[in-house]
Amino acid sequence: MAFEEKNILNRLYIIAGCMFLFALAISIKLMNIQFADGEKYRELAKENTTKNFVIPANRGNVYADDGSLLATSVPKYDIRFDAVTVTSEDFKENLKPLSEGLSKMFGKPVSHYQNIFRKARADKNRYLLIVKNLGYSDYIRVKNLPLFRKGPYQGGIIVEQRTVREHPIGKIAQRTVGDEAFDRPGYYAVGLEGAFNDLLTGKEGHRLKQKIAKGQWKPVSDDNEIEPQDGFDIVSTINVNMQDIAHHALLKQLEYYEAEHGSVIVMEVATGEIKAVSNLGRTSDGTYYEKLNYAIGESHEPGSTFKVMAMMAALEDKVIDTSTVVDTGNGRKVFYGKAINDSHRGGYGKISAAKALEVSSNIGLATIIDDGYSKNPNKFINRLKSWHLTEKTGVAIKGEGQPMIPQPGDKKWSKNALPSLAYGYGLEITPLQTLTFYNAIANNGVMVKPRFIKEVRAWNEKVTIYDTKIINPKICSDETLGAIREIMKNTVIRGTGKSLYSPDFSMAGKTGTAQTEYWMPDWSSNRRYISSFAGFFPAENPKYSCIVIIHKPSTKKGFYGADVSGPVFKRIAQKIFTESRNIDSVEEIEKTDPIIEKDFEKYYSKLQQSSKTIPNVTGMAGMDAVSILENLGLRVQVVGNGTVSSQSIKSGENLKKGQLITLNLS
Repeated sequence: MAFEEKNILNRLYIIAGCMFLFALAISIKLMNIQFADGEKYRELAKENTTKNFVIPANRGNVYADDGSLLATSVPKYDIRFDAVTVTSEDFKENLKPLSEGLSKMFGKPVSHYQNIFRKARADKNRYLLIVKNLGYSDYIRVKNLPLFRKGPYQGGIIVEQRTVREHPIGKIAQRTVGDEAFDRPGYYAVGLEGAFNDLLTGKEGHRLKQKIAKGQWKPVSDDNEIEPQDGFDIVSTINVNMQDIAHHALLKQLEYYEAEHGSVIVMEVATGEIKAVSNLGRTSDGTYYEKLNYAIGESHEPGSTFKVMAMMAALEDKVIDTSTVVDTGNGRKVFYGKAINDSHRGGYGKISAAKALEVSSNIGLATIIDDGYSKNPNKFINRLKSWHLTEKTGVAIKGEGQPMIPQPGDKKWSKNALPSLAYGYGLEITPLQTLTFYNAIANNGVMVKPRFIKEVRAWNEKVTIYDTKIINPKICSDETLGAIREIMKNTVIRGTGKSLYSPDFSMAGKTGTAQTEYWMPDWSSNRRYISSFAGFFPAENPKYSCIVIIHKPSTKKGFYGADVSGPVFKRIAQKIFTESRNIDSVEEIEKTDPIIEKDFEKYYSKLQQSSKTIPNVTGMAGMDAVSILENLGLRVQVVGNGTVSSQSIKSGENLKKGQLITLNLS
């Protein structure tokens, strides 16, 4: 018995000891949590109930050259209601006036708002949606309605802010301006938005919010912990009026010719500023929209517009002059086993080099270049390189196409490469790169870099100004320039562009009609072309250069550059320079107003009086009366506006320097 009692006591001691050790371990753990890891767990608890939310900064604005908005960030607000945090007294007192205010603003019945508020109160809804997508002014009005004006805790208002990118001029120039990626919110890669994203982005802010339910948060206070900083604004070179003209001129032609896609660029000759860019692609239902930036990104065989470069090289290297006779034969000539044809049936026979370019003879240009450079093709290629035709222009907008001009030693080089290059085949170049060269011809040989931005601003203060950058100060001699400009003028007057000629308006340029996808097996039964026109206007003193490219027009309606692309060029040029403008004129600027004359004479006569007494200024203009009295040494107090109806010191009284006189005006 004693043994059993002893065993029981031992067990009790062991249990008590274990309990003591367990209690000691808990105490140690609690002390460790409280003092060693306390901060860690407090932060963890805080994170589970409060959280810093990112507030995106407003992107900077994108402006046209005249200050018109092309893209801007607009704040939008969603208003929600926490029905739990509001006291019963405040809820009952403000329910009706709050509902009336919302009804007046948004048109729904007062009863609608009363019912949803009561239901939210009964359901203890802490995240009731009231209205979405409010502009700033409406948000302020809602925020100041009864109950809501008490703030998030007493009034239950929950405000959720976000920014939306809007384009005031719509979809025109969308690819040039750029847009948010549809699958990546907040990501900008194309156009001006992508090119200057770092400047436009700004710095994000933070706002502390408290968790009120599963997945639901509301701001802890009305203020942000870190205020967002807006991005810089950029002023582009785009002219809204020219952009509109280019867009609609291109669209009209694409629709008529049922073309696949097309592009237009308008550049200011002296500065290289891009004033308009339109890129339109065809949808499956036959409509057109800004699909891709073809003008900058699409390299393709240019066809006849490249003949200008070939001719200039030959003139500058003294291979020929404009009067050199070229035999084009009967319109068909074989070069190294490959036949080259002219579009003119029967050929042109023997013509001058200038005439060969005016009528766009493939054989003529191929003969000139092959005869002049076949023994030293690198001389021709090096001339093209000196004009930077083998390089990108380096514009800020991403995605510029890479030009490709083969040279001896390349896989694509053969004996046929040289004559092919002469009339625009066997190479690739973008519309912008072609226009940059044509612009240099118009700019007296000065090649300037195309640019899309004029300046960067912060709060309307200029931060950075982008000046004209010269790529090549002189691409060729004045003699070559004069010759090529004359040929380009004659191309419109009597050459391939003669259908575009107008005696009332001068322009110079070159047509282009290039076969495309001719390597496809179905080409003979389904011929595809690229129609183009590049040039400048006015011809004598060029202000703007322009290029129009239209891909795959319906051959049933036409495909030659003069017919398809040329009219777009002409329409743009005429609308920019020849449309009538409203002029406000000021007639008879020297005509005098008798009333003004009478007032002046009255003022002048009073001013001339050297008096020791107070003059009578009643009936005079207040401004004139003050001038007279102050010149006499009086202090003048004025009440009202207009003419003097009374004066505090009567006329005729002795004048004392420094005396105060009050004039009542009406």
